[in-house]
Amino acid sequence: MHPINRRQFTTRLIQSGSALALSGPLLQEALAAPAIIESRPQIAHGVASGDVSFDSAVVWSRANRRARMLVEWATTESFQNARRVRGPWTGEDRDFTAKLELRGLPAGERIFYRVQFEDAGGTASEPVGGQFVTAARDERDVFFAWSGDTCGQGYGISEEYGGLKTYESMRLARPDFFVHSGDTIYADGVIEAEMKLPDGKIWKNLTTPEKSKVAETVAEFRGNYRYNLLDANVRRFNSEVPIFAQWDDHEVVNNWYPGKMLLEDKRYQVKDVNTLAAHARQAFFEYLPLRGNDRAKVYRTIPRGPLCELFFLDMRTYRAANSANRQPARGPETEFLGGRQLDWLKEALLKSRATWKVICSDMPLGVIVGDGKDADGKPTYENGANGNGPALGRELEIADLLRFMKEQRVRNVIWLTADVHYAASLHYDPARAQFKDFDGFWEFISGPLHAISLAPGGLDNTFGPELRWASRPRGSKSSGPYTKEQYFSTVRIDGKTKALTVTHCNRDGEKLSSQALEARGL
Repeated sequence: MHPINRRQFTTRLIQSGSALALSGPLLQEALAAPAIIESRPQIAHGVASGDVSFDSAVVWSRANRRARMLVEWATTESFQNARRVRGPWTGEDRDFTAKLELRGLPAGERIFYRVQFEDAGGTASEPVGGQFVTAARDERDVFFAWSGDTCGQGYGISEEYGGLKTYESMRLARPDFFVHSGDTIYADGVIEAEMKLPDGKIWKNLTTPEKSKVAETVAEFRGNYRYNLLDANVRRFNSEVPIFAQWDDHEVVNNWYPGKMLLEDKRYQVKDVNTLAAHARQAFFEYLPLRGNDRAKVYRTIPRGPLCELFFLDMRTYRAANSANRQPARGPETEFLGGRQLDWLKEALLKSRATWKVICSDMPLGVIVGDGKDADGKPTYENGANGNGPALGRELEIADLLRFMKEQRVRNVIWLTADVHYAASLHYDPARAQFKDFDGFWEFISGPLHAISLAPGGLDNTFGPELRWASRPRGSKSSGPYTKEQYFSTVRIDGKTKALTVTHCNRDGEKLSSQALEARGL
């Protein structure tokens, strides 16, 4: 780069749209440069879309100052006969983020959109474009991707290793949409400038002030989302693939539950997890293209045509404290989904007329996920699985749901999840199970997108899981995004045969394993 003074550099930066087109030394200088008041607003972190259904979608973006969101959309890339929609004003109270729900969209069409921000004087930013596909009302193919776990265990944006490369591989696969199964950020994970890899090499991260400590304030949680958006792979992906997001633990703090206190964690000045969760929830709804604000529910359904409906769960907001999880009867201490969410899920599944019902869960059902020990020295658990044996504790909710689906003949249900940092295909069979009153089903695990990779965990035989395939062997050493051992997976539903195929892929988009399922009871 030719030497220029800081003012010239920043002026060029703003004219280009933001620092997000740059990286490394250029970006570091941009972050340090003094602010310059420009004559027009700027779009600061690209665009994104989400929660796309038959006739509606949420469009997201962020301005650099107070301005009003404007969105144009059309069914052609030339924007012939485009429609223009005036969106909300945004300001400091929302960290200059804005969302607009587009309605009245045609079903089964590729929609092209472009976003601008206009100030009170009528001066508008340069437009930034994106696209998405609405759900079809006929039985055409459905194709989507899912995964989880972004920027975990200190692995941030490294120029040398190509940034968050898994996002680019997913984009090139051209899915209709992407399900982010949780850990969209690691609010409890610091990104250091350097970290040593197992082979002695040095991983160098882009760093920001907000990622230099654990997130406690709303501003720090927001900074975690902005960090991920510094990556060009992520911004390209967001502009082309709608995001259907749910949350897990690292959006707040590892293994959190309502009422938890961080009394022993010296990193936190704020000890009350309920306060952290409220701050995290605000940033989650501000920075992801979900419907509603932080008073909305994370659990919801999104129909994607007669072949597919998705059911998003929230296994964090309504759970009781993590415990030994061996209670013999349901009660306040066994809450996981919680009674209201469980009733909603049953009703939604029963009403669904989609061939395939896809339950998007932020934690796996049969993989044992521990959370240390209680005061009596007994192991405590993060999810429902609590070791071999009959249904106990949180497993009682899952047993109730599985029994309901069998009794009501809710067919063709698959579970998708992430959380455990490897990809896997598991089959659940009552013939292998301790609890037997259910129909067999499949659960598929994916991830991480950009974090540490782990070996498969132990299985709990309560619901009879069998590991049919895993991306890494049992007992293998951990790795990370410096290898190909990062994972995303896809689901394709054939419009003619109605068969569903799950395919697991690595960081570079190489196909590793596929599992085909036939629809039953048609």
